[in-house]
Amino acid sequence: MFDKLSDPRDVILHEGRVPIRHRYTAGVAGEAFFRALKDRGEFLASRCESCGITYCPARLFCERCFAGPLQANVTVGPQGTVLSFTVGWTGVEGERLDEPLAIGLIRLDGADTVLVHFLVEAEELVTGLRVEPRFLPRAKRTGSMLDLQGFRPLRT
Repeated sequence: MFDKLSDPRDVILHEGRVPIRHRYTAGVAGEAFFRALKDRGEFLASRCESCGITYCPARLFCERCFAGPLQANVTVGPQGTVLSFTVGWTGVEGERLDEPLAIGLIRLDGADTVLVHFLVEAEELVTGLRVEPRFLPRAKRTGSMLDLQGFRPLRT
């Protein structure tokens, strides 16, 4: 039963369902980040004084030098820069989308890390594009990343 397989065709498939439930919590820093997003429409970050990295979303410990605990007490953005992007025509279930979906890596002003989120209202996407957030109306926010509808080109 625990022999090492050398040929992938030797795999035995047992179809069925495994009844597993789980709950993911955002943690202390994540809770502060989502509360600021919901209540104030702000991006809350944490800064590592040891190595100088500003994390957004906020982190409890530095992922580079392992210093901590960090404080989720720095507001960054709201504007940022698109560092990379992709455009897809396929949904998460493999279905063809009627309209393309653009997703970008956005570094908010004052942050060293990036957020992955939708790019909206953009006629042309390029790296280096300056963007601003488009939030749901305050009354409709729930404390999720989807309180932010996406980033749109900065209006001048």
